[in-house]
Amino acid sequence: MTTQVPYVEGEPITAMALEERTKLVKSFRRFDMLFFTVCALVGLDTLGQVSSYGAQTFTWLVVLAIFFVLPYALLMSELGSSFTEEGGPYEWMKLAWGRLPAGIGAILYWVTNPLWVGGSLAFISAAAWSDHIHHMASGSFQDYVFKLVFIWISIGVAVVSLKRGKWIPNLGAIMRIVVLGFFSVTIVIYAIEKGVHGYAFHEFRPSTTVFLALVPLLLFNYVGFELQNGAAEEMVDPQKDVPKAVSVSGVIAVLCYAIPVFGILTVLPTSQISGIGGFLDAVTTTFSVYGGAQNFLVDLMVLGFIFALITSGSVWMMGSDRVQAVAAYDGAFFGWFGRFNSYFGTPVRVNVMSGVVATAFMIAAQKLATGSAADTFTVVLYLATSTTLLSYLLIFPTVIKLRYSHPEVHRPYRLPFGMVGVWAAALVCTAWMVLGSWVALFPGTLEKYVFGLQYSVEDNYGVSRLRFEAFTLGTLAIIVVIGVIGYALGASVRKQDVSVSRMDPRAEEPATT
Repeated sequence: MTTQVPYVEGEPITAMALEERTKLVKSFRRFDMLFFTVCALVGLDTLGQVSSYGAQTFTWLVVLAIFFVLPYALLMSELGSSFTEEGGPYEWMKLAWGRLPAGIGAILYWVTNPLWVGGSLAFISAAAWSDHIHHMASGSFQDYVFKLVFIWISIGVAVVSLKRGKWIPNLGAIMRIVVLGFFSVTIVIYAIEKGVHGYAFHEFRPSTTVFLALVPLLLFNYVGFELQNGAAEEMVDPQKDVPKAVSVSGVIAVLCYAIPVFGILTVLPTSQISGIGGFLDAVTTTFSVYGGAQNFLVDLMVLGFIFALITSGSVWMMGSDRVQAVAAYDGAFFGWFGRFNSYFGTPVRVNVMSGVVATAFMIAAQKLATGSAADTFTVVLYLATSTTLLSYLLIFPTVIKLRYSHPEVHRPYRLPFGMVGVWAAALVCTAWMVLGSWVALFPGTLEKYVFGLQYSVEDNYGVSRLRFEAFTLGTLAIIVVIGVIGYALGASVRKQDVSVSRMDPRAEEPATT
């Protein structure tokens, strides 16, 4: 089958890109996109961490749903349905800012995920297994083996062709709904039988301290609408399906965060909620209503929880690895990583690189903190958060730039209220990312120097500020340097730019396999 290549007139395209894009097969339908995006948006790993801030967590979840998720969803509906090239976010950044900034943005967007999988996801899964299924001492041989298996299962799912591998994220999304739905029903039963912890109304009142602490985590929870566009040329009909998948998945995601967080807060006092165990602690407490079946049902929930975390990692690998591979075959990264496997149709070389990075980061994170596993978990979570949020500083403003630089591109969906709506949505989303990035990279500085509040990094993260900043800023510096070197070594690929006639798939009937 010959694959039609979406192409924006006048933009450079490499011979390698044309060759690799012929390996892509259209098999990603609206149903798959919806569950893929739900799987990307709804991460169970941070439920305990955000709930540990008390009743205000629920307040800020609702506030960000209105003032971040809504404009973000509208923004991505336009970009995702209008610019449907494989590697979506990279292509948008390239069209708006050029290859070098796009290459840096792509590596920040990609590297988040191996850091996340090898960091917080592996750690929280190991802790859940150790606490509920089979005890493993932190740092023991068993602990390392478990985390390695977790990482490489996530990678294996990403390696499989999207036509077959997409069913894992689909099952992951369904598992989230089952786990969170069962938990929510159980909370109601628990409340009827035993009462609830409860909070006074004033405890839901927003405060600056909690807001600044929660912002990076909540933004990290709510991003992922654009991830499906990493596989845009594998979608059957992105022009129609992207806006619908985004809108429905956004509603599901907000509910899947708000309901269980409210449940955790209802059942457990804030002092008893930890970053690693918060959700499962609430499960254990509420499932006491099932009497002798409690332990069995809790174990099932733990297994479902771990499976959901595996699918969180794999779905982000599927999307972000494609973004990085597209950057490579476009000459913005090492060209060797731009090859898609001819059998699987997936960027296996980037997939393996992700696994290696995740493994190395897991080992480094294990050695990082002198405190408990919870301290390590918190630090690696915030590092993954900072790389994610920084990449969006280059992604969100593209909607403005492309409206001016590429007005001729057909836009099946447009942001409402014309250019005022475009500017408002982009600026609001970008402002959230600026705030979230600063707080993640330099915790406590706004509290101390702007609001005059007391703040201790060591009290909050279990490590000194010097160690925290050295780990986060040092890692970010290495990432940017690798991105620049990758761009320099991609020169040979860029020299192979070719001229092709405009092939606008928006005017064609969607191809099917």
